[in-house]
Amino acid sequence: MVSEVPPRPIPRVRLSGFYLFYFAFLGALVPYWSLYLQSFGFGPEVIGLLMGLLHATRIFAPSLWGWIADRTGRRIWIVRLGSCCAWLIFGLIFWAETPLYIALVTVGFSFFWNAILPQFEVVTLRYLGEQKHRYSRIRVWGSVGFIAAVGVIGYLLDSLSIRALPFMLLGLLVLIWINTLLVNQHEGSVEHEPVGKTASLKEVLMQGQVVAFFLICFLVQFGHGPYYSFFSPMMESLGYSRSMIGLMWSLGVLAEVVLFIWMHRVLERWSLRTIMLASLWLSVLRWVVTAYLPEYPVPMLLAQLLHAATFGSLHIVGITLVQHYFPPSTQGRGQALFSSLGFGAGGMAGAFAAGLIWNVAGSEAAFLAAAVGCLLAIVLTSVWIYPEKAQQNQS
Repeated sequence: MVSEVPPRPIPRVRLSGFYLFYFAFLGALVPYWSLYLQSFGFGPEVIGLLMGLLHATRIFAPSLWGWIADRTGRRIWIVRLGSCCAWLIFGLIFWAETPLYIALVTVGFSFFWNAILPQFEVVTLRYLGEQKHRYSRIRVWGSVGFIAAVGVIGYLLDSLSIRALPFMLLGLLVLIWINTLLVNQHEGSVEHEPVGKTASLKEVLMQGQVVAFFLICFLVQFGHGPYYSFFSPMMESLGYSRSMIGLMWSLGVLAEVVLFIWMHRVLERWSLRTIMLASLWLSVLRWVVTAYLPEYPVPMLLAQLLHAATFGSLHIVGITLVQHYFPPSTQGRGQALFSSLGFGAGGMAGAFAAGLIWNVAGSEAAFLAAAVGCLLAIVLTSVWIYPEKAQQNQS
């Protein structure tokens, strides 16, 4: 049950600011962190393992913090705590040079960093209320931040040592924390978990369609494993400059920005099932092109545009389906599971598998494995995903 509060203006700038800095950090981390790890002389298996640890804490951290948030309703407090602990622990990276030490710092800071986004998603959606279709207009600033970070940092790293990267990342983590202080708890509603609602969550999770949905989320993020972990080292080995690599990452997210701007029109015209299936087929195409044509700039640039489908539209559909499947009192845990099983378990498995496959059979096999994962997701979507038939437990 959510206590009634008088309607308040939506703090769009402050909400957008969080996404701007959060995904700017991601734009600095994902494309270049593997290059930073490579600078220590680590091989593909070690890099895959360390990149996978960024996702590993998403398996349990969002669910733990989601449970606390649903019980207490203090989501902003949790977001502030998580963002503060994230930058404090990440500061230890400057003394980390061995795989074990880097792994410990990675697990420590990502445990808190991975916990904050799902809860902030719930905060944003509660502010929007009946205007949830406007979510993409706020979330788009995350894509803007990602593009800016990828482009600027790629340009800087062409002239600076890759060892300068942690300083940039720490600064962005501090900005995330400062922004969370600007979104006040009293501006939103404080939720209280009614006694006996745990059974409601169990009922939702026992629906076949919901199980299939989370398996699809897992497979989608599994498919991104080779991309997030090894795309930049692969392109650098083929002679692409770091600024060009940054441009490719930016182009993909720019396509995502355009999609987010018009996503409310897409949702009005096509069903969630149709959008999901189309996006998954485009995901297969993207990974096949990346597997076979990485040395050709034009096909790769076109493949990067498909990021609008492989991440953008699938993310919006996933967020919307969580709101559809889960009653209000369990949406914190629903968003946490979406993050845990998809970005967490799927991302970790994808990164680990990519490192092993890359070491044994090379880049082509790793990206083809990603395409196979998306094909399996297409089968599950075709058989199971019919949102209009989902049982809703909104009592």
